[in-house]
Amino acid sequence: MNPSEIKAIESQRQALLGQLSAAETALRNGLHSQGVGGNARAHLDRAMAHLAEAYVAINENKSVRTVQQLVDDLIRVERVIEDARRQKSQRI
Repeated sequence: MNPSEIKAIESQRQALLGQLSAAETALRNGLHSQGVGGNARAHLDRAMAHLAEAYVAINENKSVRTVQQLVDDLIRVERVIEDARRQKSQRI
C-alpha cells in the first residue's frame, strides 16, 4: 500500500470511530430518559455492548468476539443477574 492509500484508510477509520462515539452518546442519552421502558432499556444496553465491541474491533489490532459470541455472553450475564434477583426475592 502506498502512503496515500494508508492515509485514506486511516481517515475512514477515524470517521467510523467518530460515528461510533456519536452513537454511544445517543444511546447513553436514551438510557437516561425517563420514558424508556424495561424492554427498550435492555435493547439499548445490548446496543451499547455491541458498540464497545465494534470500537475494540476497529481500534485495536487483536481478535474480538464474533457477534454471536457477544450475544451468548450477554445472555449468560442476564441469566446470572436474573438468578441473583430471584434468589434475593425468595429470601425476603
